[in-house]
Amino acid sequence: MDLQRRGLEMGGLLLLLLLLSVVDGSPFLLFANRRDVRLVDADGVRGESAIVVSDLEDAAAVDFLYAEGLIFWTDVSEEAIKQTHWNQSSNSLKEALGTGQTVVVSGLDSPDGLACDWLGKKLYWTDSETNRIEVANLDGTSRKVLFWMDLDQPRAIALNPAQRYMYWTDWGEEPRIERAGMDGSNRKVIVNVDIYWPNGLTIDLVEQKLYWADAKLSFIHRANLDGSARETVVEGTLTHPFALTLSEETLYWTDWQTRSIHACNKHSGDKTREILSGIYSPMDIQVLEPYRQPYIQTPCSNNNGGCSHLCLLSPVHPFYSCACPTGVQLKPDGKTCKPGAEQVLLLARRTDLRRISLDLPDFTDIVLQVDDIRHAIAIDYDPVEGYVYWTDDEVRAIRRSNIDGSNAMMLVTTEINHPDGIAVDWVARNLYWTDTGTDRIEVTRLNGTSRKILISENLDEPRAIVLDPVNGFMYWTDWGEHPKIERANLDGTDRLVLLNSSLGWPNGLAIDYAAGKLYWGDAKTDKIEVINVDGSNRQTLLEDKLPHIFGFTLLGDYIYWTDWQRRSIERVHKATAVREIIIDQLPDLMGLKATKVTETYGTNGCAVDNGGCSHLCFWRQQAVSCACPMGMELLSDLQTCVVPEAFLLFTNRDNIRSISLGTNSNDVAIPLTGVKEASALDFDVSERRIYWTDIQAKTISRAYMNGSSVEHVIEFGLDYPEGMAVDWMGRNIYWADTGTNRIEVARLDGLHRQVLVCKDLDNPRSLDNPRSLALDPANGYMYWTEWGGRPRIARAYMDGSTIMTLVDKVGRANGLTIDYVDHRLYWTDLDTCMIESTNMQGLQREIIVDDLPHPFGLTQYRDFIYWTDFNLRSIERAEKRSGLNRTVVLQGQLELMLDILVFHSSRQDGTNECSHNNGNCAHLCLATPAGARCRCASHYTLNPDGRNCSCEY
Repeated sequence: MDLQRRGLEMGGLLLLLLLLSVVDGSPFLLFANRRDVRLVDADGVRGESAIVVSDLEDAAAVDFLYAEGLIFWTDVSEEAIKQTHWNQSSNSLKEALGTGQTVVVSGLDSPDGLACDWLGKKLYWTDSETNRIEVANLDGTSRKVLFWMDLDQPRAIALNPAQRYMYWTDWGEEPRIERAGMDGSNRKVIVNVDIYWPNGLTIDLVEQKLYWADAKLSFIHRANLDGSARETVVEGTLTHPFALTLSEETLYWTDWQTRSIHACNKHSGDKTREILSGIYSPMDIQVLEPYRQPYIQTPCSNNNGGCSHLCLLSPVHPFYSCACPTGVQLKPDGKTCKPGAEQVLLLARRTDLRRISLDLPDFTDIVLQVDDIRHAIAIDYDPVEGYVYWTDDEVRAIRRSNIDGSNAMMLVTTEINHPDGIAVDWVARNLYWTDTGTDRIEVTRLNGTSRKILISENLDEPRAIVLDPVNGFMYWTDWGEHPKIERANLDGTDRLVLLNSSLGWPNGLAIDYAAGKLYWGDAKTDKIEVINVDGSNRQTLLEDKLPHIFGFTLLGDYIYWTDWQRRSIERVHKATAVREIIIDQLPDLMGLKATKVTETYGTNGCAVDNGGCSHLCFWRQQAVSCACPMGMELLSDLQTCVVPEAFLLFTNRDNIRSISLGTNSNDVAIPLTGVKEASALDFDVSERRIYWTDIQAKTISRAYMNGSSVEHVIEFGLDYPEGMAVDWMGRNIYWADTGTNRIEVARLDGLHRQVLVCKDLDNPRSLDNPRSLALDPANGYMYWTEWGGRPRIARAYMDGSTIMTLVDKVGRANGLTIDYVDHRLYWTDLDTCMIESTNMQGLQREIIVDDLPHPFGLTQYRDFIYWTDFNLRSIERAEKRSGLNRTVVLQGQLELMLDILVFHSSRQDGTNECSHNNGNCAHLCLATPAGARCRCASHYTLNPDGRNCSCEY
């Protein structure tokens, strides 16, 4: 450790000596070494280098701004340009070392070349991956693409600000050296013969000469700044020259093969010598001295040339140009930039979002600075507030951010499976999405509140979705077994299949509002087609070289799409069918959205004060229609949503639905995932959770009433859990399993599981096919029905003791329900097709309703009983005492309604000894008529203190 510390101190001392020497006028070389940026004595006297910045990923190009003590470098791995500051005049080692790192430009791909304009205070760089040359202020602001066409592999870049020219090498298919004005004007190829891998490039500002190194042809040449008078400086002795620079009469270069820095006379090439060897990976090199950056006055020196953003030097009068950040247009005054892009293309890739301005022809994609994007799919935009919305299939969420990527946030994170399509209603301020996992179309407000399922039936693989807020329609594609394009009102009503023939994988969808047309792209038929919005007049727009269309959008006269196989974004003119490539060779392309940044189209009655609706406003059939989120109902004013006093919950095969008891309205599926065949159902009103058994998945699960936080409570050791009940006082869950012939108990989270009652083969009256289960925790009893050889209704203490037959001479009794006010039991009988009742001792037996087709589930609330009927596929109610005033609550597309209950606090009232601190029990507190008893989980024994548990092993 002492040796390491001493080594660092010696390195710091060396750097300090080097920096002080620079002040004295001796030249020093600044070079990149991938892992770090270093300084070395240009005379090679010391034979060692000093670290300026260490612990880098892949430092490639370097440059500096001497007057302000700034060093810049590119890091290819981090895809960024960084800077550090060194204090030339300081005698303090700490202040002299360039330890700080600041990212000035990010979101690059392969920044190979870098040059600092010391007069205009700009950074110029090349990117060999995007094949662009860009410029920005020293802090990375006002970034602009100067060249994006006819670049193949741009590498080194050098500036001559006094003459206002920039130079760069390109070692692509047609190797060359080019020059242009520093504002991007007057571009010209100056060297394109006898050139192969032009790597290094530097300018002799005194003699106005251009030097370059060719790594393949192994030479260093020079020429006039227009490319004329070319001559050889060094040849024959070079192995792999990479970068070069010069100071007065000496030329310096790095060599990959020798891993060294070499020098020679810049005129004759003689006096060749090695400055430093054993370099890890020598990259770019610069002479760090003030004479390399002489100061002169420029047109940009005063008041930025009058430019609002970029003032760039130009070789022609008036010797400067005002320029704007990428994608932003310059106003007619030639000085001022518009506030931003007016039309953009928003692009979702798997791991990032990008923005492309459609105002200018360069179509440069800018990465939005959003973290933790795992698998973005669909994307849309709200021009009113300026938010970008997207879905993430891996995170299983819907997110949004500002158009620049700031203020990113999660909007919807629960019960999202595979959200493939998304659409913004910019008028009513609602957000729609499709989910191919849950096979639903849902909606929330744009802030993620007031979630509601709009369509959940007859959807197979819903994908793209688009909205027409003016006319009140939504359209979507479904690429399932029977592909189709459908339309519905914005509230999900009045569904209509527009097209279901000659479709394969209809992925993209877009509306031409002005023309009343609906366009789509099909990834299987490889076509772009169009119909009228009513489904008529089908036509093909394009059917050539469309291997796999995915994202799809329309703006103005153009349709834009992404293609997975071609890795491209293209567009086609909707009238002329002329197409062009916007971006090529960009992998992982997903959804895209072409939009005006601030301008909206159309309005409707939801625009003002949300149409008077308290929650969701839908424009339907040219009128406002208010709606409520899950768990709320609409009052008689048809505008205000409230939490209903009580509502029915019932199973419906693979979903659990709710319906208000006050209005018999808002019959909706709770947005749960993973339900296969729900059987028994109960709830915990204190936490607003529902619990259910699944006889196909063989699990017991729970979730909040809004469908969030689905989790398995019991997922092992179950066979047919047909009965289940929540002990709301003791915070336990009981269930009856007809397959295992057991009644078991556990804590509500599934812990401390224990068998209470099981089948005894030696006792013919023991448990036999237990089915329905009900609890009376206030008095310490549990009740259940059995469908075995001798069907009955039985009772026991809630700890499983003191079992007795309460009612015999019954058929298959089900739907066992307790009326806690009148202290009576109710049940349905599947064999007698009746609903019966007794008191809690099994006496005073009465028939409440008879002659029913197929009653099954049953519950009670206040003066009524509610039951499900398999044959009628209905829910009915009647007076609990007489069975009179029968009313159909719900009838229709219902199946396998195995259980039903009323969600209301009165159904779970009161406390017992277990309600407080779990009755001081370590594991289970179970109620009995004689008081609470502590029990332990399986394989644990109760300690003598009657409260704590010990493991048997």
